[in-house]
Amino acid sequence: MGSGVALHPPPHPDLSPSGFSAKTAAMPVTVTRTTITTTMSSSSGLGSPTIVGSPRALTQPLGLLRLLQLLSTCVAFSLVASVGAWTGAMGNWSMFTWCFCFSVTLIILIVELCGLQARFPLSWRNFPITYACYAALFCLSASIIYPTTYVQFLSHGRSRDHAIAATAFSCIACVAYATEVAWTRARPGEITGYMATVPGLLKVLETFVACVIFAFISNPSLYQHQPALEWCVAVYSICFILAAVAILLNLGDCTNMLPISFPSFLSGLALLSVLLYATAIVLWPLYQFSERHGGWPHRSRDVSCSHSHAYYVCPWDRRLAVAILTAINLLAYLADLVYSARLVFVRV
Repeated sequence: MGSGVALHPPPHPDLSPSGFSAKTAAMPVTVTRTTITTTMSSSSGLGSPTIVGSPRALTQPLGLLRLLQLLSTCVAFSLVASVGAWTGAMGNWSMFTWCFCFSVTLIILIVELCGLQARFPLSWRNFPITYACYAALFCLSASIIYPTTYVQFLSHGRSRDHAIAATAFSCIACVAYATEVAWTRARPGEITGYMATVPGLLKVLETFVACVIFAFISNPSLYQHQPALEWCVAVYSICFILAAVAILLNLGDCTNMLPISFPSFLSGLALLSVLLYATAIVLWPLYQFSERHGGWPHRSRDVSCSHSHAYYVCPWDRRLAVAILTAINLLAYLADLVYSARLVFVRV
């Protein structure tokens, strides 16, 4: 059994008006738009049951797609490792991304081949699509960061050729993981895991964007000189923790441990995050780019940005990147709030 979401609420004669059943109060639950119930059904999202515990799992569309993910990430890090083309923080990030995605994809394939889903410590209804969404975002970031901060500074030769080829395979991996997300996400009428729904996938995006923000503000000098900027960092941290808690509750099938209904928890979380990010979207650009508040409105005033350096992003560019990412996350939380509110208030 596991926590999941039904896009059309199934009838249940024992449900009270508040959406709870006495028979299901102490068991893992399925969250619907207006009800909470228990279910054992599952779907591969591809129109037919997934074959597990057999080598035939690899001949199914999803199995073939995961083999492509495994191959592309393996080739990417192998090409880079063979010529040592991964120096610096950005190179290390890209190398970590490809190795991590390869390792977890291999684990997923082994679990499905051996039919070990029931013994897996996390909810198999939620874990694969959560990982696929993270992997798509990780590979996308590596496909952008690696060529722009590393490859372009390499001299022509074997190392540069390997690095360019690795970037191409990283792009292939990104498309493969994104395709898995598109295939396995929730469809109307399906009963599936919460993480396969739009608000679940938005949670992944929110935490990933927050992690990228943390990477850009890793230098405390970017925000320690102003209390308002320190507040923005606190906003990023608080919202990241709350979204991560929601994801972990689903992966651990622990949504029934909350003192309130899970849809209400999601709506409250999204509303709080929107309010907090609304303050950050105003304060961060104001104190970073307004001369009146000690900011630098023009990139040319940052001497460190006058020359391009490998493996390095200058402070002004970091400030701009954080401002853009703050806006992206605010939009993600607004969309999350709309979808989460429908789980509570909309009846179909």
